[in-house]
Amino acid sequence: MQKQDFYQTLVKQAQGLISGEHNVIANMANLSALLFTTLEDINWAGFYLMDSAEELVLGPFQGNPACIRIPVGKGVCGTAAAMCETQLVEDVHAFAGHIACDAASNSEIVIPVFKGNKVIAVLDIDSPSLARFDEQDKIGLEAVVKAFEETL
Repeated sequence: MQKQDFYQTLVKQAQGLISGEHNVIANMANLSALLFTTLEDINWAGFYLMDSAEELVLGPFQGNPACIRIPVGKGVCGTAAAMCETQLVEDVHAFAGHIACDAASNSEIVIPVFKGNKVIAVLDIDSPSLARFDEQDKIGLEAVVKAFEETL
């Protein structure tokens, strides 16, 4: 299956899981599980929620225990929240200020979640492989987040 087709199917699966449910935590939990069990070659998938203007806090996720709090502007998650744009990092060890929650992670993609024009969370997905994520993954995962944003 080509990536574009895979992500079209994944978006439909995500919509099926969260359609009609408006509880943010429940939807984040189901999306984390869907992504963790569907995406290949990943070791963490989950959300960090904006706890204040200065800090993200760990939300629903699948994978090993993770950092609980991340300052906005720090690490890949904090950078995505501060810049309000997706961060696709081929080698986290080359990312200035990377926060290593899991030493096995080598690449990462983080997509901000918006309610209106305000970032309320980020979706974080890690892989043990270098350069696991590409532009097609970015487009596909942003579409999953867009489907989630429509429930907010």
